[in-house]
Parts: sequence; C-alpha cells; structure tokens
Amino acid sequence: MKKLIAISLMALLAIAPVMAKKKTKTVKLHVIETSDVHGSFFPYDFINRKPKRGTLARVSTYVNKLRSEFGENVILLENGDILQGQPTCYYYNFIDEKSTNVAAEVVNYMKYDAQAIGNHDVETGHAVYDKWIQEVKCPVIGANVIDLATGKPYVEPYTILNRDGVKIAVLGLLTPAIPNWLPEKIWTGMQFENMVASARYWIDVLQKTEKPDVVIGLFHSGREGGIVTDEYEENASLRIAKEVPGFDLVFFGHDHTRFNETVTNTAGKPVVCLNPANNAMTLADSEIELTLRKGKVIDKKVSGQLVDVVDEPLDEEFMAYFKPHMDKVNEFVNRKIGEFKNSIYTRDCYFGSSAFNDFILNLELQITGADISFNAPLSFDASINEGPVYVSDMFNLYKFENQLYVMRLTGEEIRKHLEMSYNLWVNTMTSPDDHLLLLSESTRGDQQRLGFKNFSFNFDSAAGIDYEVDVTKPEGQKVKILRMSNGEPFDEAKWYKVAINSYRGNGGGELLTRGAGIPRDSLESRIIWRSDRDQRYYLMKEIEEGGVMDPQPNNNWRFVPEEWVKPAAERDRKILFK
Repeated sequence: MKKLIAISLMALLAIAPVMAKKKTKTVKLHVIETSDVHGSFFPYDFINRKPKRGTLARVSTYVNKLRSEFGENVILLENGDILQGQPTCYYYNFIDEKSTNVAAEVVNYMKYDAQAIGNHDVETGHAVYDKWIQEVKCPVIGANVIDLATGKPYVEPYTILNRDGVKIAVLGLLTPAIPNWLPEKIWTGMQFENMVASARYWIDVLQKTEKPDVVIGLFHSGREGGIVTDEYEENASLRIAKEVPGFDLVFFGHDHTRFNETVTNTAGKPVVCLNPANNAMTLADSEIELTLRKGKVIDKKVSGQLVDVVDEPLDEEFMAYFKPHMDKVNEFVNRKIGEFKNSIYTRDCYFGSSAFNDFILNLELQITGADISFNAPLSFDASINEGPVYVSDMFNLYKFENQLYVMRLTGEEIRKHLEMSYNLWVNTMTSPDDHLLLLSESTRGDQQRLGFKNFSFNFDSAAGIDYEVDVTKPEGQKVKILRMSNGEPFDEAKWYKVAINSYRGNGGGELLTRGAGIPRDSLESRIIWRSDRDQRYYLMKEIEEGGVMDPQPNNNWRFVPEEWVKPAAERDRKILFK
C-alpha cells in the first residue's frame, strides 16, 4: 500500500507542471506605428516629379508580412499629420473636395486600428478634417482635444482592442500648442488641454472602468522641449512616459526625430518609447509578449525597434488600387503656370538676400500693398529650375498652407522681430574663424533642424527696408535698419503695414511675442487683413498672371563685416550642403 501511495504521489508530481502549463497561455502582439506621414502614401514625389523613398506603399508590404505570421495580433496605429505635405493631400483637401479624402482611403485600405490627430491635420480647417474624421473607418482618438459645446473630447479619447484574450487600451493625445500656430477660426469650438494633466485623468479612467491588460499612448507630440507656457508644453511625450504611471508603451511623433528608448516611470516600471520620424521611411514596431493564467496577465515583456522600409518591395495590390488617385494628382501638378528666367535655391536664403526668398517677399508686397514683408525659407534645400514652372513647383516655393496676413507693427517692433530671427539664425562671431551660422552637430539627423541649432522656418528676413546685420554685435544689437527701400526714412516710432504669414501672425516661432514684445492676446487686434485662401494659391495666381518671371535678389540687406562673413559663409555652406 505504501508503495502504491508513493507511486501515485510521484505521478501527481510529474503531471502537476504539465497541468500548470496547460493553464498558462502566451500571447505575442506586434504593434506598429506610423507618424508624420505628410502625404507620403505613394512612391512618387509629386513635388519634384521623381521616385520617392519609403511611403505607405512599402509600409503596407511590411505590415502584410507580419499579418501573415501573427494574424489578428498585429495592431496598426497612425499618429497624425497625414493630411498635409504632398500635393496628393492638397488636391483631396482643397481641389476635389467631394471625393473621399485619399488620407482616409489609405487608412481604411491598410486597416489601421486607430488614427490620432496631428497639428497639420487641424491646419486644414474644419471643413477638411471634420469630413476626414467621418470618412476614416477606425476610431480617431484625441483625449485632450475638447469640444467646447459639450465639454467632452471632440473625437474618441481612446479605443479598446481585444486580441487573443488580451485587452489593449490606446489613448490619443495632441500637442496643445496649436493656438500658437493656427488662427482660431480653423479650430473654433475646440480647446487643447495640457497633455500631462489629460494623461493623468484618462489613465485613471482606464484603470477604473476598462481595466486593460496593456496601455499604449499614441501622442502627436515630440519628445521634450518646444514651446513651454504656464498652461502646457508642446512636446511632453517623454514626461508623460516617466511621470504618469500606467503606460506600457508610448508612441509619439511631431518632432520628426527617430527615437527608441526604454525609460523607467515614477512607479519603477519600464515604458518603451518609440518615434519613427517622418515621411513613412521608418516605422515603429513593438513586440508585446504576455503570459496569461486563467485569463489574468502574470507576465509582460515589451520591446521596440525602428524599422526602415525604404528597401521593402512595393505592395502591388496597394499600387493598383490607388492608381486612379495618383493619375488625378499627376494631372493636377503637371499643369504649367508660368516660366522662370533663372533657377532659384532655398540654400541661398541662409547667407544673405536671395532670389528665392525675395521673390516670395516681393509677391507678398504686391498682393497686399503692405509697406514691409517678412518670410523665412520653409524648405531646407529646395529649388525651382529655370524654364517652365508647374503647379508642383509651388509646393517647393511654399511648403505649408499658411494664410497671408497684413499686421500693424511699429518700427521698433519690426526691428525687434528681426533681432530675434537673426539671433536664432546666426552666430555672434568673435574671430574670422568662427561660424557665421548657428550650427549644431547634434541635429544633423534631425529632419527639422538639419544641422542648424534652431528651426530654419523661423529665419525671417524682410523686404521693403534696407538693413545690415552685424554678426560681431551681441544679441539684440545686430540689426541696423538704414532706410525704407523706396528711399524714405525708417522711423521706429511709426506704424507700418507688414505682410506676414498666418503661422507667424498667430505667434508661431514667438518672433512677434518674445521677440517684438507684443502680448499674445494683442496679436489678433493687430491683423488688418487676412487672405481667404492659403498663401500658395495667391503666389501661384501672381505667377500665372505674370507669365515669365525673373526672380532676382533685392540686395536690400547683408551680413557685415564682409571680410569676416564671406569666408565664413563659404565654410558653413560646405558643412550644410557638402
């Protein structure tokens, strides 16, 4: 009998691990994020009329391969700024307004599980993004985008996904700095709450009401930095990952900078943080492995990688489906609108009065009748070649869908505005061997700064006035305005009409607020005229009416002292453009 009992016990001990194993289950999820696609749907650059690297046509191939292996356990997330960038977007936003927006068609075709909102999506205006939200078949999420009429989120705050017995919550957030960049009529009826406060609130809601096994943040906001006020931070993704316990994985974007790091939050838990940068050349791929026992998660492992898709083959079924869309856009961008007698280059804008920037500045004056105009190069290294000019070239001439404003500024405010611009732009030289420009080794791979310390789209220069920028002077003393360009004296106490884009006029770059010293709540009262349509539209009309254009530098401003500046400019040009 004793022998029988012993044998039975041994058998039970042998079977126990097998029985325990049967009660546990391993689930492996792949979560993919694209962000800041900016119209890079198809492998063709409709602006420069040449093949395009990356694009969702290749992302689709990668995702299909994962789906063939993991099936429903692949989750696909889109993180905003999908409605602006290529003429593809412009055509379906503002030309063919009746068809389903191609940005919704792509999201639906690829079967995304959730779509966040980006600031450039809001930039298109209510008519465009409200229609797009209705056309997208997956949930559009943004917990801190508040509908003032209801006090609730304008779109869904989060979505719940169930995969293989695992409950996944995806919470969306948008950078709240939009009022600094966009006129209120574009986002009327909406409010953008502090991201950190919103994250704390909704994590609490999720934990109490949904009790998810996995929580993912989908944030259209950068890592850190940017505009910081008493109410909010532009880029708060990393802060939320560290300071708001509850997230297992944080996907972010907006700052166009690749990032892959695991941080430890205040509860001592790891949080994987991923940013695939822009233009669908890279995607973020996170693997989540969960062990479940009796339906409860007893172990969780999260890892992440950034995957380049530039060498992925094209999804031929995707290409065939969207060929009619590509044909429509090609027909739109290939229309000839005029002719240039000479080529112009944005790279010249950084080193003095240039044909590229001055052409825009002069057209701004011509369109508005203003006394002075401001503009900055919006593309790092774009050009328009001598010869025929097409609609496609307009997207190199003017990258964004800004409106055009005329504002009332004093002469002193104009000078201070320029002082801040050049402080962001140029170095204070103490010897002939110094850099002319404010450069930074750390931003070489940054798709927004590209070797500059600061954003080049804030490097405003002016037409209508003659001035010098003495790079040996300290900050605040570099700009000396000599006269109006028509020969009249310039008076710092006088009011002038200034042509300026809506991004700047609303406080973008802080040149008017921090630079010129105008209170933010006074900016609206300074606007005396605003265009009905985007600035690119009016620039295109001027070229069509002019026919043959001869863009030349105004030579109304220069860097001094020339004996220092000229060799320094040659050195810095080689560093930036090799």
